[in-house]
Amino acid sequence: MNAVKPIPLMTDIPQRILESLHSVVMLFDRELRLRYINPAGEMLFEASARHLLDSPIAELIQVDDNLITALQEVIDTAHPFTKHEQKLMLLAQREITVDMVVSTLQEAHGQTELLVEMNPINRLLQITRDENLVNQQKTTRELLRGLAHEVKNPLGGLRGAAQLLEKELPNETLKEYTNVIIREADRLQKLVNQILGPNRMPKVKATNILEMVERVRSLILAEKHHGITIKRDYDPSIPDVEIDPDQLIQSVLNIVRNACQAMNDDGVITLRTRILRNQTIGQETHRLAARIDVIDNGPGIPEKIKENIFFPMITGRAEGSGLGLSIAQSLIQQHGGLIECESEPGKTVFSIILPITRRTDA
Repeated sequence: MNAVKPIPLMTDIPQRILESLHSVVMLFDRELRLRYINPAGEMLFEASARHLLDSPIAELIQVDDNLITALQEVIDTAHPFTKHEQKLMLLAQREITVDMVVSTLQEAHGQTELLVEMNPINRLLQITRDENLVNQQKTTRELLRGLAHEVKNPLGGLRGAAQLLEKELPNETLKEYTNVIIREADRLQKLVNQILGPNRMPKVKATNILEMVERVRSLILAEKHHGITIKRDYDPSIPDVEIDPDQLIQSVLNIVRNACQAMNDDGVITLRTRILRNQTIGQETHRLAARIDVIDNGPGIPEKIKENIFFPMITGRAEGSGLGLSIAQSLIQQHGGLIECESEPGKTVFSIILPITRRTDA
């Protein structure tokens, strides 16, 4: 006989719902000290509940007197309020825009607690941008494949004809011209292959991303970018990610090299890793994801190319090929991930986001 599955206790259901919400849920006591925060809130503050609990609200968010007064009035009067597109500055110096609902709850012992629900609008806008980016990348790759097919065929014929002509020419001086044709045909062939991006399927295995990021750091230090400082800010709790380690290294390396080339000798690059919960990538939501941030304090990405930096041949440097970021994005998308970018003068952040697939025993 099949074992009967136990019916979950009703007291377990609200907890599981709270842990699955994309909205941030926080509970404060009358002194505005944090008593509960759900996983979406941990992701927002980039810290675990263990480190956040019992913190005064002023240690989490830069709050002004007006907001403190409004929160205290809710506790005293039990009248909730809603604020749309409320700008908040986290103490990590990150500004977010949220829709916020504040209300009260009554504890079993009669104590009034403050319930704060926040829905970060920034993330919703980012999800929309990510969906558009994924769709644009797919469309661009299809167009490039078709264009590459049309270019490769005549290139092959051109090269073959030059080789045949070279055999018939009696004069060595004239053969130099056919050599130019062959070399340029080969160069164009190589360029087309680079534009198309990776041409092999990833060799996926469980990979420690901290080790891969450290490998990139070692490679950059070996290249001796004089004056560039590389800082580390790692979360050691990130589980292994199912990914091709060589392709991950290539992607991070392309981004870090771009950052080095964009900065002066006194530039600072920070390599940061974090774990994300309930993360939406494209149109799919993942319970766990890993994020690798490459942060630099350079001049930022020019506005005229900011929306198109992941397309081939788009570059802000005269000597650049415009292929590094395009290739990195293609490699990460092969693993179901995505690269996002936020840039302003003095701070550019490239974020590689990868779904974490937990292995289960058969």
